[in-house]
Amino acid sequence: MWTEEAAATAEARESGIRNKSSSSSQIPVVGVVTEDNEAQDGLEEKQLKFVKKLVQCFQNGLPLRDLAQIFKILNLCAGKIKKQPRFVESAYDIIKLCSLPFLKKKVSDEITYAEDTANSIALLGDLMKIPSSELRIQICKCIVDFYHAEPPKKHIPGYQQASSSYKIQMAEVGGLAKTMVQSITLLEHQLVEKLWVLKVLQHLSTSEVNCTIMMKAQAASGICTHLNDPDPSGQLLFRSSEILWNLLEKSSKEEVIQQLSNLECLLALKEVFTNLFMRGFSHYDRQLRNDILVITTIIAQNPEAPMIECGFTKDLILFATFNEVKSQNLLVKGLKLSNSYEDFELKKLLFNVIVILCKDLPTVQLLIDGKVILALFTYVKKPEKQKIMDWSAAQHEELQLHAIATLSSVAPLLIEEYMSCQGNARVLAFLEWCESEDPFFSHGNSFHGTGGRGNKFAQMRYSLRLLRAMVYLEDETVNTDLCEKGTIQQMIGIFKNIISKPNEKEEAIVLEIQSDILLILSGLCENHIQRKEIFGTEGVDIVLHVMKTDPRKLQSGLGYNLLLFSTLDSIWCCILGCYPSEDYFLEKEGIFLLLDVLALNQKKFCNLILGIMVEFCDNPKTAAHVNAWQGKKDQTAASLLIKLWRKEEKELGVKRDKNGKIIDTKKPLFTSFQEEHKIIPLPANCPSIAVMDVSENIRAKIYAILGKLDFENLPGLSAEDFVTLCIIHRYLDFKIGEIWNEIYEEIKLEKLRPVTIDKKALEAITTASENVGKMVASLQSEIIESQARQDVQNEQKVYAKIQATHKQRELANKSWENFLARTSNAKTLKKAKRLQEKAIEASRYHKRPQNAVFHGTDIKGLNTTVPSGGVVTVESTPARLVGGPLADTDIALKKLPIRGGALQRVKAVEIVDAPKKSIPT
Repeated sequence: MWTEEAAATAEARESGIRNKSSSSSQIPVVGVVTEDNEAQDGLEEKQLKFVKKLVQCFQNGLPLRDLAQIFKILNLCAGKIKKQPRFVESAYDIIKLCSLPFLKKKVSDEITYAEDTANSIALLGDLMKIPSSELRIQICKCIVDFYHAEPPKKHIPGYQQASSSYKIQMAEVGGLAKTMVQSITLLEHQLVEKLWVLKVLQHLSTSEVNCTIMMKAQAASGICTHLNDPDPSGQLLFRSSEILWNLLEKSSKEEVIQQLSNLECLLALKEVFTNLFMRGFSHYDRQLRNDILVITTIIAQNPEAPMIECGFTKDLILFATFNEVKSQNLLVKGLKLSNSYEDFELKKLLFNVIVILCKDLPTVQLLIDGKVILALFTYVKKPEKQKIMDWSAAQHEELQLHAIATLSSVAPLLIEEYMSCQGNARVLAFLEWCESEDPFFSHGNSFHGTGGRGNKFAQMRYSLRLLRAMVYLEDETVNTDLCEKGTIQQMIGIFKNIISKPNEKEEAIVLEIQSDILLILSGLCENHIQRKEIFGTEGVDIVLHVMKTDPRKLQSGLGYNLLLFSTLDSIWCCILGCYPSEDYFLEKEGIFLLLDVLALNQKKFCNLILGIMVEFCDNPKTAAHVNAWQGKKDQTAASLLIKLWRKEEKELGVKRDKNGKIIDTKKPLFTSFQEEHKIIPLPANCPSIAVMDVSENIRAKIYAILGKLDFENLPGLSAEDFVTLCIIHRYLDFKIGEIWNEIYEEIKLEKLRPVTIDKKALEAITTASENVGKMVASLQSEIIESQARQDVQNEQKVYAKIQATHKQRELANKSWENFLARTSNAKTLKKAKRLQEKAIEASRYHKRPQNAVFHGTDIKGLNTTVPSGGVVTVESTPARLVGGPLADTDIALKKLPIRGGALQRVKAVEIVDAPKKSIPT
């Protein structure tokens, strides 16, 4: 109880505060009114009067520093309401003040009084427990005003308004959302108060922090179960759906779905959706109906949700198909969807929910009963001219694509229904229309219509997806029916048509279509020789076309990687095992293309390509092609395979020295994984680590290929390659020894003692395996040493060549010096001439035969300083200028001309038939 003295003191302070406020326009500090157990009866009137004065004092806003004291007074008033209802009005007035701005004297007040403010705002939620409709509504209005802050009515000197989001932040910190969620349970039959609380929660749920708090307070299930409560205004359903949306988006989606996945919530959603579907005709009702369906679709993703048990699944299937398949069900009797945007969206949402529901296998029977396959196939046909349609052209196209996409998920579960509807024939006929030149302007507006504007690529894309899904069921009835209808030839024809008309604009879509065609062909031809023969050379040609793709495109991200994978798969499934196709593939240099891709050194392709090559090597013609291949820098196939082996062992952590030599002869193939995981006893039907290693890396495949190529005659190998080849050659021996070693270790771990003969056999096997390792290591050492010697010899040859080059340069320099000496020094020239003549004389044969004719080789009067060589005929110099051949050698010049020009013979000398002059060079 408040004491009389305290009340009087507060009244006096209020009087002083008002005076001060009127004079200085400052907000006073309110004194705390304490409680006294010996309060007199007349004090309550004074207390009520005091609260009125308090409210009048703070009409322009609440100072943050006084907030805790004001809310303490509010709490005291709330405590008196039960016995004294008159205090409801006082509490109401104080709560109304909370709608006013919060004021701060200092900038730091928001931080300083943050805790007091958060606790004060949290108290508003606790006051919802007071059974007063007026008070509860005012609390809700106050909280809603947090999100619609208004500036203060009057500026107060010395104070400024707190930030507009301050109240919202403090509500989050104080956990107001939790108490507001809990208050819903108190308002079962108070519709007005409930709507106000939902309005508050709608505002609070715009924050992730509040959504998390609400989710933990089980807000989702609490709100969902009351969706069908009577509400003439329709606000309850609208606000509740908005809150559920926010909870799904801004808190833990999985937790919210779990809260909604109970029978009570789903029954409420079912009833709401059915009512809106059957009786909702306004734009608002249709939007709300679609929102409820989206929430239901999200819940349906939880396999534990009792969708079937509550009958919701059956109704949804009915609503999705009643337009296409006539039904006598009363729920849809007389109903028809319009082409409005909301109904169009509803149709797409119903297709989508079918895809979600079909993941739950018990739904299959309901899909059969609802004739879903037949309903969806009504869209898988070419557009019919002059037919009145329920949807516009763009809407029908989008629904058509959506229906085909839905069939890709549903049809594999309903094979009998698919076949009874002639599914294969319908799809193939639709594909034939897609490939045709019929005029068709597609809109390509939707998600499914991506890349299909102005063409039929989108229709072809989803039809092929449907076929691929059916083929990969490996159901012989479906695949046989497809082959009998000429699917293989049709797929090859579509592929050829596509590559004959390149479309760079929609390249990604085209690549996906090509990939799907190849995957369909692979699924049809696998393990069927007759179908592989139908695939034939035309099929091989399209495979080779893809294999010739520029390797740089593999990094484009458009889908070339997927296309190449599909191509390799088609080689495995459609070509291997059919000898005519294999021979044609080899003839067209298919092995060369495979090795070109392998040489790209992309790990994702290596395993598949090597597996294909292992199978191809069974064909005796393959080895010649493999050995004939040459990559960059004249790399051979054998060298490439050995390089891949070294790379694989490096990645696996196999121990080798710097030369690639075996380090541990007992465990020559051990990987780092095997080293880390010790041998443990395993059941007989479980493969050990050593056995699993064979299939988990490419070493076994490389061994198989090189074995079929003959280890002894591999071209183009370096010494390093031969060192590695020693290990590859003994791979099988090493692996067998490794497995026997595992067996021996497991026997020891299980504390079993083999009989003497078995023990000796085990020891002999392990010793033999180790000896093989030592032998290989020894052979590797010999190869390394031999290579080292060869390197030394090659080095010496190089040095000898360098020395010869230097010597030749010295001789050339010396010859040049002698030449310069002869041309610049007459004595040296004469000396050289004498030596030359002496050498010539010494080389002559002195015993001349009788009657022999002697021909002189010397040209008298010659002044050249180099030995004479071949004769060059010069035709450009006239004879009259030089006086004929050898004019200056036999006869001395009689007269030198005074005029310029070349030397001329005097006129007294007669020249007859002067031939062309020849001069020695």
